[in-house]
Amino acid sequence: MNKNLLKFGKLLKKTRTEKKLSLREICKEVNYDPSNWSKIERGKLSPPSDEKILVLWAKKLGITKTSQEYSEFIDLAIISQGIIPADVLSQENVVEYLPAFFRTLRNKKPTKEEIDNLIKLIKNA
Repeated sequence: MNKNLLKFGKLLKKTRTEKKLSLREICKEVNYDPSNWSKIERGKLSPPSDEKILVLWAKKLGITKTSQEYSEFIDLAIISQGIIPADVLSQENVVEYLPAFFRTLRNKKPTKEEIDNLIKLIKNA
């Protein structure tokens, strides 16, 4: 099972319940099928890949664009589908670092410090 799907689903449900929104209420607000929303929350279905839809969901869930939660919400939804976020790929030279990163992941699990260093490298690329 895709751990990122589960992680996004938990985040989606946690955010919705913290805002005291029922599943049917939020689905009505964003014009989305409650059955599919439930499957996303349970990690059984990928979230939409359309960033416009994800932005709408974030807005209706009260996640502001300037918050760290917003970036996590959008990125996790995209990553859970096996897609590298477009803003990361658009950074100059990032693609050159990806093969080394993938090799590292395949050979051994990187430490948190190594991941943090790679993130800094990508951000500064």
